[in-house]
Amino acid sequence: MDKIQKLKLTIELVPLPLWHSNLRKVLSHLEWDKIRKQSYADANHKCAICGVKAKLNCHEIWEYNDKKHVQKLTGFIALCDNCHMIKHIGFAGIQASKGLLDMNELVEHFIKVNNVDFNAFRIHYNKSFGIWKKRSKLKWKTDFSYLKK
Repeated sequence: MDKIQKLKLTIELVPLPLWHSNLRKVLSHLEWDKIRKQSYADANHKCAICGVKAKLNCHEIWEYNDKKHVQKLTGFIALCDNCHMIKHIGFAGIQASKGLLDMNELVEHFIKVNNVDFNAFRIHYNKSFGIWKKRSKLKWKTDFSYLKK
């Protein structure tokens, strides 16, 4: 199996029609706080990907059905700022262009966590944006049925 397929930290770009559509906007502040804090506890208050003990973010995990055009919530994961920004590297690029974060630091984090070189990052980055471009042309439905569990 190719090393690229075994990445611990991956880029997960949200299709353009789904930007600004997230669970925090659907749930009350109290309900979101409960989910967020549970994700941190599940990860022993460390980043679930790189293991650093730092400020955490609750990241929504989504699956995309490219045939039915359904974005399905499948869980939550506690992530440090760097891992979270890699997941949303398109947004990170916008922030970096405003001088609000260092994109080189994020790329170095990706390389270190995955134990790969810059070329592996570039391949994954380009592949992720290729998928994003295709998905961004579609109209999506969102499935929150995971919340019933």
